[in-house]
Amino acid sequence: QVQLVESGGGLVQAGGSLRLSCVGSGRTFSSYAMGWFRQAPGKEREFVSCIRWNENSTLYADSVKGRFTMSRDNAKNTVYLQMNSLKTVDTAVYFCAAAPLLFAGADRSEYHYWGQGTQVTVSS
Repeated sequence: QVQLVESGGGLVQAGGSLRLSCVGSGRTFSSYAMGWFRQAPGKEREFVSCIRWNENSTLYADSVKGRFTMSRDNAKNTVYLQMNSLKTVDTAVYFCAAAPLLFAGADRSEYHYWGQGTQVTVSS
């Protein structure tokens, strides 16, 4: 069982930056692949990025590639999403998720545990 709590969301102007954090509970946190997803009003939840259990390999949606960076610190049971050059289309609730796999991709069904989400609003 893993419990996830996101933080770091807020209101930022277009072109600005935010760093989201997600803290996980449990001793086995490091054995989970982690992902970030987002959901804008009226839209389905979509994949943003994911990271392998051992911090080495990441995958990004095309829409955020080159602007967002995902990382993790297993000693702190924490994953991060550094978001730069934010655009108004990035406005959404951002969720972190944990998959009981060494590496998970964009398929939401692979992720068994979800946080409550943190709101990111990008103004023009």
